[in-house]
Order: sequence, then C-alpha cells, then structure tokens
Amino acid sequence: MTVFSHKPTLTGDLVILRPLTEDDVPALLPLFEDAEVSRLTGNTTRFDEPALRKWYGSRGDQDDRLDLAVVERATGRVVGEVVLNEWDEPNGSCSFRTVFVPDAVGRGLGTEATRLIVGYGFEALGLYRVHLEVYAFNPRARRAYEKAGFRAEGVLRGALLWEGERVDATVMSVLAPEWAAAQAVG
Repeated sequence: MTVFSHKPTLTGDLVILRPLTEDDVPALLPLFEDAEVSRLTGNTTRFDEPALRKWYGSRGDQDDRLDLAVVERATGRVVGEVVLNEWDEPNGSCSFRTVFVPDAVGRGLGTEATRLIVGYGFEALGLYRVHLEVYAFNPRARRAYEKAGFRAEGVLRGALLWEGERVDATVMSVLAPEWAAAQAVG
C-alpha cells in the first residue's frame, strides 16, 4: 500500500474535499469546455464525456496520486478538483495542481482547498516538499498559492507555447518546515 492508496475526505469552512467519481463529470464539464480555463492551465487536449467518465471513474484505483473533488459546502456543488501527483517517494515530494469551474473562482474556495490538501500531504502523508508550476498569465492562481504558503523558486522561460506566444511558468513550492511554522503562527 502506498501513501496515496487511501482517499480521504477533508473538511474546511468553505469546501469539502472528497474522492472523485465518474458521477462528478457533469459538474466538471465546464472545465473542459471553457476557453479561459484551457488558457490558464495550458490545456490543449479536448476530452469527450465518455473519456472523462472513464478517467474520473478510475481515480479511486490510483495509488500513485490523490485526486479529490472540491465541493462547495454552501451549495453541495462540485466546483473543481485538487491533485497531488508525480510522487517522488525517496525525496518525499510531489506535485500539486488544481482547477475550478469558471463561476467558482474569486471566493476563497481555491485557497482553502489548497491549504487542506497540502496540509494533508505534510501532516498525514509525511511529505517534505510540494511543488507546482503557474503560468505568467495566471496571477490570480499565483496569489492563491502564495496565500497557501507557496514561494516562487524560479522561472521556466518560454515553457508554454500558447497561440503563437511563449509564456513563462513560475515554479513554486512549500516545504514541511515552512508549513509547520505557518500553522504554529496562524
């Protein structure tokens, strides 16, 4: 059994994170149909509903990653997903990513969801480092990551070719000691 075999439910003030299922696909379809979401995430792949149902239906069987639905507590609606993946067991690190449906941004849901899953990674899974990449044209996401404790480490220059333009990606991370210190203060 690996650290990602267990799929927890994590509860915050604004959101609940729970295992993703294929039944979440209708709520998540706007992620794959919205041009702005595609731009902000650098996604150029198009998915149809049967492929998405197969993908999300298999998330519970994955032991090398943790995919959780973000459910807005006030409405009970699935508004996004958070993922810990690219697990590097010997170094105690993994990658983080998140995405929200267009009408769920700007209300603090992403910041809380990020804090919940990153906290779980450090406190329950014993991770040392969680990292991500954010594109230069997504300052809102960068601010949310900074609020959750991530710090910029460097820039991957021209990492994404989007509609003929090269876009930089900032590598950000948070380390277990930083996380623990922030929790002790807050």
